[in-house]
Amino acid sequence: MGRSGGEPIPTGRATGGTGPARFRERFLQGEQVEAGVRTSILNSWQRCRSLGLSPDQTDLPFREEVDPDDRLVHAAAPVLDRLQVKFAGSAMNISVADASGTVLLRRFGEMSQARSLPAIQSVPGFVFAERVAGTNGIGLALAERRLIRVYGAEHFAERSQSSACRALPVRDPLSGRIEGVLCFGYPRGAEDPALDLVIRRAARAIERRLLGQSSARERALLRAYRDTAAEAAGLYRSVGVDELAFELHPRDQAIILEKAAALISRAQRAAIDVSLSDGRHVTLVSRPVTGASGVEGIAIEAVLPVPSPSEPFTVQRLDVRVGLPAEPAATSAPLTSGALPGLAASENLSVTVPGQVTAGGEDVTTADADGATDGHHDPPLPARGLVMVGEPHVGTYAVAARRRLELLSEASTRIGTTLDVRRTAEELAETAVPQLADFVTIDLPEPVLRGEEPASGRRDLRRTVVHGIRDDCPFHPVGKEIDYGPTTPHSRCLTSREAVLEPDLRAAAGWLAPDRERAEQVLSQVHSLIAVPLVARGVVLGVAGFYRAQDSAPFGDDDRALAQELATRAALSIDNARRYTRERSMALALQRSLLPHGLPDQDAVDVAHRYLPAESDVGGDWYDVIPLSGTRIGLFVGDVVGHGVLSAATMGQLRTAARSFAELDFPPDEVLTHLDNLVGRLDREDPASDGAGIIGATCLYAIYDPTSQQCIMARAGHPPPALVHPDGDVWFPDLPAGPPLGLGGLPFEAAEIHLPEGSQLVLYTDGLIEDRHRDVDVVLDQLRGALAHHPERSPEDTCKAVLDTVAPAHPYDDVALLVARTHALDPGRIATWELAADPALVGEVRGSATRQLADWGLDEAVFAAELMLSELVTNAIRHGAGPIRVRLLHGRTLICEVSDTSNTAPHLRRAASTDEGGRGLFLVAQLAQSWGTRYTPDGKVIWAECGLDGP
Repeated sequence: MGRSGGEPIPTGRATGGTGPARFRERFLQGEQVEAGVRTSILNSWQRCRSLGLSPDQTDLPFREEVDPDDRLVHAAAPVLDRLQVKFAGSAMNISVADASGTVLLRRFGEMSQARSLPAIQSVPGFVFAERVAGTNGIGLALAERRLIRVYGAEHFAERSQSSACRALPVRDPLSGRIEGVLCFGYPRGAEDPALDLVIRRAARAIERRLLGQSSARERALLRAYRDTAAEAAGLYRSVGVDELAFELHPRDQAIILEKAAALISRAQRAAIDVSLSDGRHVTLVSRPVTGASGVEGIAIEAVLPVPSPSEPFTVQRLDVRVGLPAEPAATSAPLTSGALPGLAASENLSVTVPGQVTAGGEDVTTADADGATDGHHDPPLPARGLVMVGEPHVGTYAVAARRRLELLSEASTRIGTTLDVRRTAEELAETAVPQLADFVTIDLPEPVLRGEEPASGRRDLRRTVVHGIRDDCPFHPVGKEIDYGPTTPHSRCLTSREAVLEPDLRAAAGWLAPDRERAEQVLSQVHSLIAVPLVARGVVLGVAGFYRAQDSAPFGDDDRALAQELATRAALSIDNARRYTRERSMALALQRSLLPHGLPDQDAVDVAHRYLPAESDVGGDWYDVIPLSGTRIGLFVGDVVGHGVLSAATMGQLRTAARSFAELDFPPDEVLTHLDNLVGRLDREDPASDGAGIIGATCLYAIYDPTSQQCIMARAGHPPPALVHPDGDVWFPDLPAGPPLGLGGLPFEAAEIHLPEGSQLVLYTDGLIEDRHRDVDVVLDQLRGALAHHPERSPEDTCKAVLDTVAPAHPYDDVALLVARTHALDPGRIATWELAADPALVGEVRGSATRQLADWGLDEAVFAAELMLSELVTNAIRHGAGPIRVRLLHGRTLICEVSDTSNTAPHLRRAASTDEGGRGLFLVAQLAQSWGTRYTPDGKVIWAECGLDGP
């Protein structure tokens, strides 16, 4: 098993129906072939089939007009001569083809081989582009734009079944564009892994020679400029470039060089003023120059204004950029960063004042610095000096390289500004248009949009972004499910995880197949495509398509590299947003599952609530409504410090504990004390806290009693509630603040407030009023205004009004809101008796209760009520202390309460058969649907609650 570009190569027989031949036969018969064939080969086969190519085809296009003076021929011929010597005596066939697949040069390790091969394999001029020759080394290297190997039956055509080949694109180091392909062909049995290194070194040698040709042209232009420089000696004061850099800031130098490169790219006479940071300016003038060999270029000169005596020039160094280095780096990668073509990767002119310029070891003598040689002092002349010289296409590449760097710099600030998947994809498209592409489409799988792991980068793709210079391009709309065929560039890039460049979409095999009608509509407006996979941390997150309009130049390899870099940066931001979305969804789901899902049935208050998660992350805000004994109601609102799953989980623990403490009928200050101890214990048990305390929370707990219309409240570092009087007045009670939960050791205090019927109690967390862009006092005034003068408004309407007018538009913290409008229990539904601790009075109380129940129409509850009152009053007389108070409450249920002044608590137990007593509370528990004890400052209350069939 061999490898090519990381892909395993089956090395079975090429004939006889085994190895690659077997898969090829199955493919040609129309069978599905996936495993056993390298992805690049299978993609090429599919493109060949979609083009209608025949494996039996023997004829190829032949071009007789091959130029023997082509720059690629001049660069490659000496290298191929050395390779011919290296492989002398072998069956190696070495060829160089141009960017269209036309073979320009051939060399053979054994010269007799050339005479034995057919012309198609031995004569320059035949075209081996994939679209005409099928799967082969030259054509696939141009399609894949990287080093490839094709082995035996992996060739599409029958004529090549017995051979193997390696092919590598050759690039122009200046522009990064593919100039041609270097191909090694050899018998199928002569496979040698060492050929990879040989072909790479040979390709680099050809590229260095291409670069040397450019350097020679640039040096010729420089000589031509020097030869004609003396002509202007009488018009301008010749100065060294060091002097041109009078007190220039490095930023000003960079601007001058950038403007000079832009002028060269225009290829015409022009002049522009460049403003400097100190208010002065330099005029850049471009003029054509022609070298002795006929090379045409542009020279850029800087003209300084005539200096005044009070403003002498200060000599500093400014490097003059001319052409390219004589010994460029041995690389075929596009020059897109670091050294800019024609700019930063260039020769320097070392200048000595007056008059001697040294460039590449050649000296040129110029006039004296003041323009005079006879001792006479003429008026000062403008200073003029060379800044840059080069061919127009060099300037074009330099400008393009600079723009690419600027675009990458811009992308680092524009892409990933939010943690929203869709918005991040939109930022990628907005950054690329129009600097790189005219239109951009981005398709993401549904799971990615939901924050989940994608099952496959090519499944469930949905159009997420369509952005371009116009809105009339007929791409699939946002939201549509996208299904790419196996031969499309998008599918190929998802498979290879590399960007796929299609300079001419009409020649892209398979692109039209999935939806030919729509493809033709798109092709009426675009003509060039780069399909780039969005890959982050080894996961394919989707695909981006960059398109050029018909009136734009086609994409090149530099554009592909730039698109790949943009997509890589965007993919990381999309993955961050996806992970954040997943974690936020999990935290939000946990948060909502731990909040109340409904409101309990009770008559004390009308309640409405809202929970508004933070825009950036989920916190630990919570609320609760808890029915208590004696028709009372408990109202909670709290806030766990921090955000995320940990805060939501801690909130769940606190809410459960708070509910348990409340249902034990502890007063608010005692409930907060128990919660404070719990938070401290959670901190101590958390190994991450290291005893320092990482969990914090605030809380407010209020108990409202509709029989007395009294509300007792306590808070632990929480904002005070807003109270709305029935007449519409709003005030914020001055409750004792109390420390936040978890500090420990500090007491909590409760305050009691009278709330007339119809009052509204508004509890909230600090996310409602605290905002980094707003003053708290201003927000409290807004809250007061939203609540005032609306006593008749329902709690639901109050919640809506508060969120609409007070809540921040983009909350950075959660908001929990609880609004309760109070009711009062009708005094006619309350019956109270006080008696001394005398057992003889039990019968009187029982009779009075029976009559009261009859008045209420509760005859069906008499039996149970009599038994419960008898047991509770008897226990109070026997085990408690007088005076004793009996109260009946008729609400949704019938509540029997017996209070005394002792603190002894009754306990339910199972009496033995020999015990004379101990069955009273057991009977009460059997007759009541619930019962319990609560303590008061004066003693305790034992209560039992009976269900009623009717009102």
